Amino acid sequence: MLALTRKTGDAIMINNNIEITVLEVRGDQVKIGISAPKEVSIYRKEVYLEIQKENEAAKGISMDDLEALKNLL
Repeated sequence: MLALTRKTGDAIMINNNIEITVLEVRGDQVKIGISAPKEVSIYRKEVYLEIQKENEAAKGISMDDLEALKNLL
């Protein structure tokens, strides 16, 4: 892990096309802005982990389950 010290208004660049800017520091919270191409997905980590969990659960769906879902529609 790379640890950097930045002040409000300072930014870092990742891979020539992602810019992370420190917008505000208030107490123990830091507000950041992220500029990236539209094809780059950006999630808060807790949301990302939930998506991964749901994707893993979806892998366990059987063909019978899918047929039952089709019948509901």
